[in-house]
Amino acid sequence: MSLPADYHMHTPLCRHAVGEPVDYARRAVELGFSEIGFSDHSPMRRDDFDNWRMRNDQLDEYVAKVQLAQKEFPQLTIRLALEVDYLPGHETWIRELTARHLWDYLIGSVHYVSESWDIDNPAKLSEWKKRDAFEVWQIYFDRLTLAAESKLFEIIGHADLPKKFGIRPPQDCTPLYEKFLNAAAKTGVAIELNTAGLRKDCQEIYPSRDLLQLAFQKNVPITFGSDAHAPGEVGLNFADAIALARSVGYTQQCRFKNRQREFVTL
Repeated sequence: MSLPADYHMHTPLCRHAVGEPVDYARRAVELGFSEIGFSDHSPMRRDDFDNWRMRNDQLDEYVAKVQLAQKEFPQLTIRLALEVDYLPGHETWIRELTARHLWDYLIGSVHYVSESWDIDNPAKLSEWKKRDAFEVWQIYFDRLTLAAESKLFEIIGHADLPKKFGIRPPQDCTPLYEKFLNAAAKTGVAIELNTAGLRKDCQEIYPSRDLLQLAFQKNVPITFGSDAHAPGEVGLNFADAIALARSVGYTQQCRFKNRQREFVTL
């Protein structure tokens, strides 16, 4: 089976991953990948914004690490990218940041539903008890919709991240999905099938089958990512992700170079 590109991988610079890019690349070659991409957590304007991303002064180091992997494994196509947090009002910073290097793609992700609450942070799990789950999901998808509308990104990351800890509202979230996916379809941004959800409490790929089915109906393109934070997680559960994509009707995936998209057969 020809493997889709694994476009979501991290490095030790984000302070919660292990293994250098060369180690991830080596594992990808062992597994038979022809293409991967590194998309570590980008800096924020303030280095003290949180403790799970590279600092501003480490961006060049990050690029150098990926370039070393490219040099060490010429048989493997290795893309240079970032996972960028989308927060309303931070658009100018995102443009400044992404102008500093030639990226192959940018993954836009929403982790924060306020300036101080990153909903997937285990250290802040207690915050969920203080809020109505549906309200949190509404804020999250409002921000995800803005990210899709912004045209700042090629890919939207883990599109239903609020389910990470298994906290799901009893209300029907389809209207939230619809609004987001309509924006994604309009701007042409892809969504990823992120297998890390299978390693979390929700035990489900991001996004859910229901959301992915709607995405297919709206012609929203897809990519794949393991969200690897260790070399052993490269390509993990990709067979499940491919099966899910095919089961809702997808026959193509996206690949990117210099922020230009091409479609390839899945």
